[in-house]
Amino acid sequence: MRILALETATHRLSIALWEDGRLIERAAELPSGSSEWLLPNVRALLAEAGVTLGMLDGIAFGAGPGSFTGLRLAAGCTQGLAFGLDLPVLGIGTLEALALASGEAKAYACLDARMNEVYVAAYDNGIEVVAPVVCPPAQAPIPAGEGWIGCGDGFADYAAALPQFSRVRADLRPTADAVARLAAPRFSRGEGVTAAEAVPLYVRDKVALTTAERLARGGTK
Repeated sequence: MRILALETATHRLSIALWEDGRLIERAAELPSGSSEWLLPNVRALLAEAGVTLGMLDGIAFGAGPGSFTGLRLAAGCTQGLAFGLDLPVLGIGTLEALALASGEAKAYACLDARMNEVYVAAYDNGIEVVAPVVCPPAQAPIPAGEGWIGCGDGFADYAAALPQFSRVRADLRPTADAVARLAAPRFSRGEGVTAAEAVPLYVRDKVALTTAERLARGGTK
């Protein structure tokens, strides 16, 4: 099975190709985001592997939550490629991918959601125990039990307000490699959907706060 995976929910854009368990990946740190980076590197990655778009069995993408622009980029590119090839697609949760990318058994995934909020979810050996939610850092849900590791850039800016863990890895980001690894068994089970169903999982439905709302949450004008 050959699966192309795209992950653009954060500043770290990445793409990966899964071929029956073998993975190759390309990534770039692009603080301002870049649609221009994605498709040329998809073509280059496939060429490197000796694979054409017509040889793919499916396309997976990081569905969110994350940057609104980034989520639309991954979903839009997935739709565009899959429509023409009549391929099944799968949206993979960004926080789930972050947890898998961490390599930690008990991962508390947390991404900066801007507007003085964070996206959080918790996974115990791949099992979701706290569903994705957006909230102020001080209101982030705390999973039961011990041994949790904090993962993601939410801890870079809001560590003091977030749940306290014995270890934190604020440098981690979700990866296309993890998206592909999560998608492969789901494609094998026939869980792929049509290109029209490649939609982002925003979690939040508001893209900006008023000045009064920012000040009330401790932000600045």
